[in-house]
Amino acid sequence: MLESLGLDELAHTIYRFALTRSGCGIEDLLSGIDAPEKDVRRGADRLVQLSLLRPLSGKLIPTRPPIALRTLLQRQQAEVMRQQQEFASVKAAVDRLSEEYEDAQTVGTPAGWEVLDTEAAVHARMERLAGLATVECAAMLPAEVNGAEAVQARRPLDQHLLERGVSVWNIYQESIYNDRTGVAHARWLSANGARIGTVPTLPLWVVLYDRRSALLPVDPKDPAAGAVQVTGAGFLAGLAALFEQMCQSMKPLDASCGPAADQPTPMERELLRLMGQGLTDEAVCRKLGVGLRTARRMIAELMDRLGARSRFEAGANAVDRGWLQPCACGGDRPVGVDPPRRMARRLDGTTVGMSA
Repeated sequence: MLESLGLDELAHTIYRFALTRSGCGIEDLLSGIDAPEKDVRRGADRLVQLSLLRPLSGKLIPTRPPIALRTLLQRQQAEVMRQQQEFASVKAAVDRLSEEYEDAQTVGTPAGWEVLDTEAAVHARMERLAGLATVECAAMLPAEVNGAEAVQARRPLDQHLLERGVSVWNIYQESIYNDRTGVAHARWLSANGARIGTVPTLPLWVVLYDRRSALLPVDPKDPAAGAVQVTGAGFLAGLAALFEQMCQSMKPLDASCGPAADQPTPMERELLRLMGQGLTDEAVCRKLGVGLRTARRMIAELMDRLGARSRFEAGANAVDRGWLQPCACGGDRPVGVDPPRRMARRLDGTTVGMSA
């Protein structure tokens, strides 16, 4: 407690010793206190400096602390007031710069949408929108936007949102579990009150701020191509509906993903659907956000579980087991799917990635 006055335990001992004497000199201190002479002299000097001991006729007389330390307290109070005034001045300057920044951002903005053609511009706009959000920040974040650099850039924004009580709701691809940095950030968000879930695939990245503005990519296949900020009610209604649809099929982060009763996991079901569309192994791995070897291993394991020698047979067996809907209207098969014989001929070729 006394450290705030610059008094250590020895100085405190010296002061208590002086209180028990009607008046003591430095020799009394040296003989009555078991400590090195230089330390005793240094402690006595500090007490004199604080006016807790007053030299008088070769003696050291204790002084009442409220009287002795009045000057110190006044000096400290003046310093606190100075810091408060400085803080108020800095805050006023920050508020003024913020107003100028917001005014500059709104000049010349087209109604309904605005293209941000550089990564720096996108990040600056994320900072601005995150700072303006008061209710909710909802995002769909595919694998291609969850690199270490992107996560590091988003973390202070997420922390600022959570500290202000804004609801953060992120949906990731299940492949996030293969990314140590990405899953660590997702778990940090969850531990701090954010709602986090996963789905097998995501169509594109989207961030909705209070459902009054949103950011989405110019080109979903090229994150570096920039983004578009949309504010039109029609755009936002469609994006919000897409987000809510993905929420219906998402699983909470770290929820058990094991299939029940020999049923496929959501990612395996999505993999079957993509195989049914005739996508190559390379396209499948991009959709799922996993590596090519991982995608091929999953395909091989699925075909083995289904007892299939071709992808067409795997699809047919999956329909027989109830893993997929038997027609396009059910949602698991693509619209315009070829008849069985024609599809079999296509799947025998190398152009659609027969190899598992």
